Amino acid sequence: MEVRVLAQPEALVTVRTVAGDLAARAEFPLDAVDDLRLAVDEACTCMAGLARPGTKLTVTFTVDDDRITVTSSVSTTGPTGLPTTTFAWRVLTVLADDVRVLSEAPTAPGEAHRLALRMTLVRPALGDPLGASDDQLPPRDAAVSFMPERPGSPGP
Repeated sequence: MEVRVLAQPEALVTVRTVAGDLAARAEFPLDAVDDLRLAVDEACTCMAGLARPGTKLTVTFTVDDDRITVTSSVSTTGPTGLPTTTFAWRVLTVLADDVRVLSEAPTAPGEAHRLALRMTLVRPALGDPLGASDDQLPPRDAAVSFMPERPGSPGP
């Protein structure tokens, strides 16, 4: 699916909504849906800030069984990369499983650069439905005493 909006902050709500809807329809867990919305918002905000005035932000979504890949791209006046030392980059790399910056140089003098940010969110593995871990409850037939023993009192 592809969405094109003006590269302005007020238009990004549409992209964020589409991202959440696609993840929910693909039956991603609610936490993953929220992570995707936040990552898409951060990525699109970064890209909109670099866009040439009056241009559109293009966002493509590819939904597979186990992942969603989002590519946001804009025409820029020259930046061919994104700084990787910013808070925005940190947010993206924490929320997404893979983040890449792609750039395309102009083919003729005076043409715009094309800058893209591609990120992939992998569906979290379905774990034990009860969330059991090494500190599991004892088996049902095990004797468990919830009352502390006092010296001189009979045991369980």
